[in-house]
Amino acid sequence: MKRLTLAALYTAALMLANPVAADVEAAKAAATGDMRKMVFHAEPKAVGTADFMTFDGAPLNLSQWQGKWVVLNFWATWCAPCRKEMPMLAALQEELGGENFEVLTIATSRNPPPKMKAFFDEIGVDNLPLHRDPKSMLARQMGVLGLPVTLILNPEGQEVGRLTGDADWSSDATRAVLNALMGLDGGT
Repeated sequence: MKRLTLAALYTAALMLANPVAADVEAAKAAATGDMRKMVFHAEPKAVGTADFMTFDGAPLNLSQWQGKWVVLNFWATWCAPCRKEMPMLAALQEELGGENFEVLTIATSRNPPPKMKAFFDEIGVDNLPLHRDPKSMLARQMGVLGLPVTLILNPEGQEVGRLTGDADWSSDATRAVLNALMGLDGGT
C-alpha cells in the first residue's frame, strides 16, 4: 500500500473542496511541451469588462461568451509569433469549436482592418474572428503587456490560465490541458 504524503493529502482535500482547483491541478499535471509556459491560477480571476468590436465595428463584450470554455488570444498584424501560432489556433477551433468551446481572437492596438484581413488571408486562416481592440482598452484591463498572450476562460467567464508568447495550440499537450480543465477524459 502506498503512503500518501502531506502534499498529496492537501491536494486531494483541495480537489474535493473546490472542483475548479481539481481541474487546474489536473491541467498542471498534463502540461508538457509549450503548455509548460501556461500559468494556472489557484483561483479563477475576473476578466476585463471593456468592450471591443467586430471587424465591422459592432460592440462586443467577453460576457457574451459566458457558458463556454474560451481560448482568448490577443494578437497584432505586426507580431511574428502571432503569425506562427494563428494557424494552430485555427486548427484548435476546427477540432474543438462548438457549443461548449471557442477560440476567440482579438487584434489589439492599431491594426487596420485591411491589414488584419490580409494577415489571415496570407496564413490561410478563415475560421477565426477578426475582432478588434483598437485602443487596447480590454488588453490593458487584462494585463496584456506583450504579444501574443492567450488566456483560458472558464464557462463562468473567468481566467483560469494564461500563456505569454506563442505556443503549439494544435498539439496533444494542448488538448490534454484543455481536456483536464474541462473535465473531459481525452475526448470532447
